[in-house]
Amino acid sequence: MSKVFVIDSQKRPATPIHPAQARQLLRNKKAAVFRRFPFTLILKEIRPESPVSPLRLKIDPGAKCTGMALVNDSTGEVVFAAELKHRGFAIRDALTSRRQLRRSRRNRKTRYRKPRFLNRTRPQGWLAPSLQSRVDNIKTWVERLRKLAPIKAISQELIRFDMQLMRNPNILGKEYQQGTLAGYETREYLLEKWGRQCAYCGIKDVPLQVEHIHPRAKGGSNSITNLTLSCCKCNTKKGTKDIKDFLKKDSSKLENILKQAKRPLADAAAVNTTRFALLDALKATCLPVETGSGGLTKFNRNRQNLEKQHWIDAACIGKSTPILNIKGVKPLLITANGHGTRQMCRTDKYGFPSRYVPIFKFVKGFQTGDIVKAIVTTGKKVGEYAGRVAVRTTGSFNISTKNGLIQGISHKYCTPIHKKDGYSYAA
Repeated sequence: MSKVFVIDSQKRPATPIHPAQARQLLRNKKAAVFRRFPFTLILKEIRPESPVSPLRLKIDPGAKCTGMALVNDSTGEVVFAAELKHRGFAIRDALTSRRQLRRSRRNRKTRYRKPRFLNRTRPQGWLAPSLQSRVDNIKTWVERLRKLAPIKAISQELIRFDMQLMRNPNILGKEYQQGTLAGYETREYLLEKWGRQCAYCGIKDVPLQVEHIHPRAKGGSNSITNLTLSCCKCNTKKGTKDIKDFLKKDSSKLENILKQAKRPLADAAAVNTTRFALLDALKATCLPVETGSGGLTKFNRNRQNLEKQHWIDAACIGKSTPILNIKGVKPLLITANGHGTRQMCRTDKYGFPSRYVPIFKFVKGFQTGDIVKAIVTTGKKVGEYAGRVAVRTTGSFNISTKNGLIQGISHKYCTPIHKKDGYSYAA
């Protein structure tokens, strides 16, 4: 079961405790709630001599979602787990839209403009905003968790697929060529690239075989661009036929397979672009950092018969992975929403002003995005409501609850539960 974080009165992290112990501390008024997400208690006394069990933070960075897990290396217990959903693609789409609007305006105004050169030089280590947001999100949560738990080491999945290993199985010696890890890197890459389905008939949820697009018997290579996945039936039917002969009656499918074979994996490219920037950020914490590959992660997970989830993948990263105890662990689902925008005016699809954004973000001590609890005692909306609030300058707020949107709740009935921090949460 996921543990509850505990810090003492001087905000020093202690060993996470069982939820039952947390309830007892709250009942006895020996602790108070410090944070709702992740749930953290703050003790009302100093405990400098209390024993602390060191934990390892494990991170499985992804293009869309990053898995995180806090593992006790000595017992194998997963103390905390989370899945962080990034907003990189939303940032990319917003930048593309802005670029199109600006280009349209420039085309409408045809006055002469003096050419400009090198006016936007990029600093060393620059990343695109959509990629930098992924690194910043993970850095934010590493710092948060370090303040709440006794983290003494970090593990990161540095590479999703060991490309050199796939091209040359002898690159790391005999154990890769003949050991149980052989083929995991190539197979995992192909599963991601071809959508975990047969390239020829599209069937899913069946055992898939690695298949040569251009058969070895006719000069085909072992290059990753010549490999695909097929079911046993299609693989047997194709045999040593050339793909052009095998799919001569279906030219569209032939064209799609040949295009997909040459296309790089977009998500893997995003992860590979940010991996070393993230590694440098983790090393800056001055904690020992262990790295591993996606193939090793899958090997560790399959060896312990664990299902595939982002947080479980995170717990299986690296050679330090013990026999894991994940009983009762429920990951915290985190979605990066950003901190709003400095944009003063919204535009329509043609780039013309549509509405203006209020300058003042805080109303009666609340801002849009805060999680509040409202107990309404009079009027038509009597009841208790909890959810994310949207503020109005009139002081009449809207609250998004699990059961829908509740409109027209006065600020007088609202009590803050969790201040807006750029993320939304779900259990």
